Amino acid sequence: MRNATKFTTAVLAAGALTLGLTACGSDKDAASDTSGPLIVAASPTPHAEILTYVKDNLAEKAGLDLEVKEFTDYVTPNTATEDGSVGANYFQNQPYLDDFNKKNGTHIVPVVTVHLEPLGLYSNKVKSADALKSGATIAVPNDSVNEARALKLLDANGIITLKDGVGNEATPADITENPKNLKFKELEAAQTPRALDDVDAAVINGNYALEADLSPAKDALVSEAPKDNPYGNFLAVKEGNEDDPRVAKLAKLLTSPEVKKFIEDKYEGSVIASF
Repeated sequence: MRNATKFTTAVLAAGALTLGLTACGSDKDAASDTSGPLIVAASPTPHAEILTYVKDNLAEKAGLDLEVKEFTDYVTPNTATEDGSVGANYFQNQPYLDDFNKKNGTHIVPVVTVHLEPLGLYSNKVKSADALKSGATIAVPNDSVNEARALKLLDANGIITLKDGVGNEATPADITENPKNLKFKELEAAQTPRALDDVDAAVINGNYALEADLSPAKDALVSEAPKDNPYGNFLAVKEGNEDDPRVAKLAKLLTSPEVKKFIEDKYEGSVIASF
């Protein structure tokens, strides 16, 4: 039985802060009270599943009281960590966090990198990227970092060409060659799997692919290479809380041989341990 509390938040941007405060208001002092449980905000798959494995199998022996709270968006975990509603979060990568801190004035910092979820291109209509027809529509995440990441994936596989030196804010306007005249439909990242019947293909984040019963290792037409990949997902806290002894215990458990084996056995290459 999964020992986690699930919070579904549909509103992003400004409204997400209000939702985060409402959902977690009763835990307002979660980050400052180091004698209480460590409350960690996480995406359901695979982050909360990995944390729940730690909670059920490793935490008690390590003297860690761990509580997992699930969020289905990429905004509220950071706002909740910033305001102290939760003590840490586990859902994001460095380029996304850098962009989020810059745009929102938050002070979230990474603690330890745990795993990589390779981004993939999926389709219900074609069996290979080469089979995409001229004028096909591709759904991509609409947040700046994941959209750039999606376009870089297509560029790396010769589907489009981006201008030299494009960074983590690339948009379709930075495409210099588009031989199939592909069109791009920008959607909130969580919506991309649901769009598969309405578009020719979609670039989907690994966690949302897994939640949609897609296997990045088996179903993706193309996917990111793990070597030197900058998008590893990590445990993060508000700056100043890095030395919280509860966080140190969790960081050690998340990078233990037991967790590595759990990731390898459960996800079969769709999630890759980064340690």
